[in-house]
Amino acid sequence: MTITKRGLVLGATAAAVSAVTITGAGLHLSAGQAFFSESPKELVDEVWQIIDQQYVDGTFNQVDWKTVRKEYLNRSYTSKEEAYKAIREMLKKLNDPYTRFMDPDEFRNMQIDTSGELTGVGIQLAADEKTKKLTVIAPIEDSPASKAGILAKDIISHIDDKSTEGMPVDQAVKLIRGQPGTLVKLTILRGNKQLEFNLKRARIEIHPVRYSYQKTPTGGVGYIRLIQFSQNAPQEMRNAIQKLENQQVSGYILDLRSNPGGLLYTSIDIARMWLKEGAIVSTVDRKGEQERERANNRALTDKPLVVLVDGGSASASEILSGALQDNKRAVLVGTKTFGKGLVQSVRSVDCATPSSKNCAGLAVTIAKYLTPSGRDINKHGIDPDVEVKLTDEQRKDLSTNRDKIGTTADPQYAKALDILTQQIKAQQTPRRTDSKS
Repeated sequence: MTITKRGLVLGATAAAVSAVTITGAGLHLSAGQAFFSESPKELVDEVWQIIDQQYVDGTFNQVDWKTVRKEYLNRSYTSKEEAYKAIREMLKKLNDPYTRFMDPDEFRNMQIDTSGELTGVGIQLAADEKTKKLTVIAPIEDSPASKAGILAKDIISHIDDKSTEGMPVDQAVKLIRGQPGTLVKLTILRGNKQLEFNLKRARIEIHPVRYSYQKTPTGGVGYIRLIQFSQNAPQEMRNAIQKLENQQVSGYILDLRSNPGGLLYTSIDIARMWLKEGAIVSTVDRKGEQERERANNRALTDKPLVVLVDGGSASASEILSGALQDNKRAVLVGTKTFGKGLVQSVRSVDCATPSSKNCAGLAVTIAKYLTPSGRDINKHGIDPDVEVKLTDEQRKDLSTNRDKIGTTADPQYAKALDILTQQIKAQQTPRRTDSKS
């Protein structure tokens, strides 16, 4: 199978509660699609073969993958649905929440439409790798979930009073998703607290980049908030930087908090806007082969930069922040990032014809990535240069009063601004030169 690099997915989530997912933006489906033949068993074997050839770990996470094939091909299947169920069981043995099978409805819901409009409540979800509990990675900005006060790391224990214990993420997505204007009740565990949220589903238009010019005693500061690494994020980021440069800003604060990731090459494209030279990221496949991406001497600015990160900053966010940190291009402020250092490819399977719009889908973890210094951040995350933790009260305040984000009422932003101001002052201080008569 030929994988187009620009279609590689880095989203931290196993699914998004919306009609389409952010992490699937701009997916390129493999030319080597699997077409449903006479027997559902052929589909089971096709999925097994894809994993066998491409999965990042040649030991299949210590699973005897050949024995798994025998087990599932010795079964009889009378319908697609039985095959789908078996495939999900088979993939579950890998203990990898990012490698997953999607039925046609789920697969359609993973592909972003050209308008960038989502339908749902705006929650990025995954099964926690340790606890397996249904966990909020990040609410989408200005969505019903974010406006209601749902936060990253919240655990969803019930959906409309139905327990999520042992529930697959895709099933949870189906329960939460629905028609705009209808209600869904989520029971949330936050530390020792149990909270209930009644959310009204809505259509959500997403623009990944927001920016503003902010006056300070040391000059103008450009504040840029990037909420996802979607296909249109690079152009929006380029426009933001260019407009702020035209306003003669003295420095930048780039906000990656609660950004769950997206496309691999989007993170690389955006890193090149900030880095004149140096490595950005390397990906390592199961054979240990590395592909390195570097800056291309086309940075849009070299002015001081501070980056805001937190536990909701994942995957593509970690590539960008790791590249900026390792190259000493920026100071990272906030809390440790999510810790997702894996890359997935997505392809269609079970297609009646090559042009069919009723295909199922398969996401496969095919590589891990390393920061320029060689760090494997999977399950660990990136530690900020300056740690600034928020209390539960501060997080709730910012979540319910979103106009405070990116202002001095935002403690992490306030610290970033203080650091940036010091850097700007240091640049503005004239250097002493010796003269000879």
